Amino acid sequence: MTERILVVDDDPDILKFVEMNLELDGFEVDLAGGGREALEKAKASPPDLMLLDVMMPEIDGLTVLRRMRSDPSTASIPVIVLTARSLAEDRVKGLDLGADDYITKPFDLEELIARIRTVLRRSQQMRDLSPLTGLPGNFQIASELERRIEKEKDFAVVHADLDNFKAFNDHYGFMRGDAVIKFTAKVLNDAAEEIGEEDAFVGHVGGDDFVAVVNDHNAEAFCEHIVVNFDDGILDFYDTADALQGYIEVTDRRGERHAFPVCSLSMGVATSARKAISSEWEASSVASEMKEVAKRTPRTNYQIDRRT
Repeated sequence: MTERILVVDDDPDILKFVEMNLELDGFEVDLAGGGREALEKAKASPPDLMLLDVMMPEIDGLTVLRRMRSDPSTASIPVIVLTARSLAEDRVKGLDLGADDYITKPFDLEELIARIRTVLRRSQQMRDLSPLTGLPGNFQIASELERRIEKEKDFAVVHADLDNFKAFNDHYGFMRGDAVIKFTAKVLNDAAEEIGEEDAFVGHVGGDDFVAVVNDHNAEAFCEHIVVNFDDGILDFYDTADALQGYIEVTDRRGERHAFPVCSLSMGVATSARKAISSEWEASSVASEMKEVAKRTPRTNYQIDRRT
């Protein structure tokens, strides 16, 4: 999808110059000749990024930035400030108000485009991070799988899913449930560090689902580390009496009580070593299939697809 840039400047020559060059570089460009127009356009149709001049009559750029950051509909729009002022004090003021970057006039066009692409990339990554675990989300997971497939080197995809988590969340409340999600993320990250693989990737699909991508020869060691550390630490999140009996009792809508075992983690592993993986969809499908097989066994465990 083409990214749309809103360029804001009271100089029509600069507007046309920047518009022409950004369009040549593949961006969609919208223009605003002043602060009021910029605020109206940003609110009506939020751009992917705003290029904002500071020195403008009527409403200056810093006032525009301040109002944007206080309005929920525009607060998350990335902003690069264009300024003729080279004093550090002026640059700091813009950054304090929430600018993502700044560039000083007169600017080098190649540098401007490089900064735009950097801010857009960083913004996409930040939007894709799980606010709870800080792990990459679906967009970066798909990108990582595509990257691994293109490298044509053997890799493994691990789909991890918490068992009995809904009952735990209903019984103890969402705050303790969030703590279990964070704990799970830490266990997966620790496992990635333990195997000593610099290229290991851990992502959070959402809810109680996680995805990891590791080299094929490290997959089993990665999962074994998780098995030991998850089962060793999960009991800390249960009340002592529940931990000792090994289950919790939850009452359903009909008033019937049901026993749910302690949370565990089921992992399904798809590997390209035995069977080529041609797309991220195939990797996800096979790993999910093996995860369902793993769920048939109590406690934390994993199943590797060994079909050829």
